[in-house]
Amino acid sequence: MIRRAPHSLAPCALNRMKLRAFAPARALSQAMALAVALALACLAPARATAQAATDELVSLLADSVQVQGNSTLAANGNIEIFYQGTRVTAQSLRYDRRTETLDIGGPITIDDGDGSVILADSGALDADLRNGILRSARLVLNQQLQLAASEINRVEGRYTQLYKTVASSCQVCAASETPLWQIRAERVVHDTQTRQLYFDKARFELAGVPIFYLPRLRIPDPTVKRATGFLVPSLRNTTELGTGIKMPYFITLGDHADITLAPFVSLNSATLEARYRQAFRYGDIEINTAVSSDDLTAADYRGYLFAEGSFRLPRSYRLSFDLELTSDPAYLQTYGLSGKDRLDSEIAVRRVSRDEYISARVINIRTLRDSELATADQLPFLLGEVIIERRYDDPYFGGEAGLRLSFDSYTRQSDADIVGRDGLHFGLSGDWTREWNVGAGVLARVSGDLSGDLFYVLQDSSYPSYQANLAPSVAADLRWPLIRQARDGSTDLLEPVAQLAWTGGRQANVPNDDSTLVEFDGGNLLSLNRFPGSDRRERGLRSALGFRWSRLASDSNGLNSTFAAARVFRLGSETNFTQASGLRGTRSDWLLGAHMTLGDNQSLTTRALLDDDLTLTKSETRLAWTGEKLDLASTYIYVIPDADENRSVLISELSFDTSYRLNRHWTGQLKGRYDFITNRAASAAVGLVYRNECITVDLSVNRRFTSAGALEPSTSAAFQVSLAGFGGGEDTSAYRRQCGR
Repeated sequence: MIRRAPHSLAPCALNRMKLRAFAPARALSQAMALAVALALACLAPARATAQAATDELVSLLADSVQVQGNSTLAANGNIEIFYQGTRVTAQSLRYDRRTETLDIGGPITIDDGDGSVILADSGALDADLRNGILRSARLVLNQQLQLAASEINRVEGRYTQLYKTVASSCQVCAASETPLWQIRAERVVHDTQTRQLYFDKARFELAGVPIFYLPRLRIPDPTVKRATGFLVPSLRNTTELGTGIKMPYFITLGDHADITLAPFVSLNSATLEARYRQAFRYGDIEINTAVSSDDLTAADYRGYLFAEGSFRLPRSYRLSFDLELTSDPAYLQTYGLSGKDRLDSEIAVRRVSRDEYISARVINIRTLRDSELATADQLPFLLGEVIIERRYDDPYFGGEAGLRLSFDSYTRQSDADIVGRDGLHFGLSGDWTREWNVGAGVLARVSGDLSGDLFYVLQDSSYPSYQANLAPSVAADLRWPLIRQARDGSTDLLEPVAQLAWTGGRQANVPNDDSTLVEFDGGNLLSLNRFPGSDRRERGLRSALGFRWSRLASDSNGLNSTFAAARVFRLGSETNFTQASGLRGTRSDWLLGAHMTLGDNQSLTTRALLDDDLTLTKSETRLAWTGEKLDLASTYIYVIPDADENRSVLISELSFDTSYRLNRHWTGQLKGRYDFITNRAASAAVGLVYRNECITVDLSVNRRFTSAGALEPSTSAAFQVSLAGFGGGEDTSAYRRQCGR
């Protein structure tokens, strides 16, 4: 290791130098080591610059090193040079102090440490490895894109110029020397500072067949994550729009903003999609929009606008917004932009901490459902909500106390009586909870709650305009967790649970606008109020009984399972719950649940409500399977009809999304939704993807079988080809082909 001396010092000042001699094949004598140190120190080019005071370290490793005269240094055998982050390997080296050049014999490898590697047979470089010529060379970028050239020039350590170049990221085998795709060019310049590749007289070839010619071409190298330029185009065909092509163009607007323009032109439509993103010091925004001109409707233009953002405010508050607009109900699904059938725009301010929650938000809802469009003005379209909640440690009785203040409102566009009803609600509640171990492993909890509500009902003569309500509640819970270690090393956990609860007061005579859909599950089994809103509360004396049994495997790849069952009993009948909720009457339906996992890759979760006749009221089953070849996600839903939930027909539906790896490069995809009531598919999609180290081909076909309003059954097909090795795309190294296979 030689430390170069500044120009003002004596050129051979050995008191400023250190040497490490590496000679794997033979050990240098002490005299030869001293000679090499002296020669390299004297031959090191001096620099009369402002940076001369900074020591520059050079390491040379070789089987043998010889000093020839006063101006030449020769090294041979397994040479390695380390200088300013660059590593050079070669078989022979000759340094001439008079010309300050290095003649290197190959095979040569130059690795700059930033993802660029040059391979060559021979070359000549200057002393600092910044300029030179390499013959019969290849440039490899980020272990993906390879550029082979008859000659490579290095200029100022920044530019690499390649002449008569072939560029490709495809594996080339002796049996087939023509890559799947390649770009031929008279000259290619790689700018290592901007990380861009510039091609002169470029010709793109597919399997050796010329496809198109470009006099100039600029593309980012594989290390670039963001760069202005075209993205992967795609072909799309639908029964409504015909065949079209989408050509996205990405534009960087500095380090913190960008915009993507994606024109889509088809036989029946001309569309411009756009996405704008910007990151600020305290937040970020994203805007997605599109404008279309087609012959599907009488309107001259159709479009949509989705925008979202989030910003940090002083005192740990956060502002977020979400804007969703569309020109007509069918636009989003016709153009495959979104499957939403209700648009909800929201602006909110929140602060969340360990013992405090503050939220204020306003929500606008617009329906796209064909069954609701005729009465859209009679649906709540503007909602407001304010919640302030604090938690306290009780210093007097122990436990934890809480205080909650809330305000919510809803507004309909209609001014008609009853169907145009608006409402306001103010709520104030306090609660207290304490837990302790009463002995023998039994855990007890006592809780109480006092809630006051004030309701205002507007534009509805069937209800009083003003209602006030007070609801005191108390509850006592008992848990008895029992644990056992099995002989096979697994652990069994059995936990019975019981609750006795009471809520006083009377039910307020207000319309049910906020608690129409109730879910009965393990999360609210021990809740004092299972209604999701404030306009309904459970009243009277009631109890809940249940148990949970779990088995935990002794190893991470074993089978873990959990089974649970529960039921709610009441002294008086509760008629405010819907039939499909499973909570109506003096006894609820049986709540059954199961969850099983096998390692980290397979899981099965099911939840069901059954009445006393073991008739199914509601069920949901989810299956997830991730294997070496098969990935599967499937959900089955069953719900009985219920007029109170605005559902006149039975729901029995299966949805699935699966992919199967046919071999190393081919993957098949299948997803869909099947309605067992109509005995037909609602939607289906099939896809086929081919991947190797240099190309990805994606073909998909989608079919929507149902019609709704302006939406008719339709079929769409999409085709997309991506070339690896340009920009920060997907890493395809796992799909690299093997020669002879």
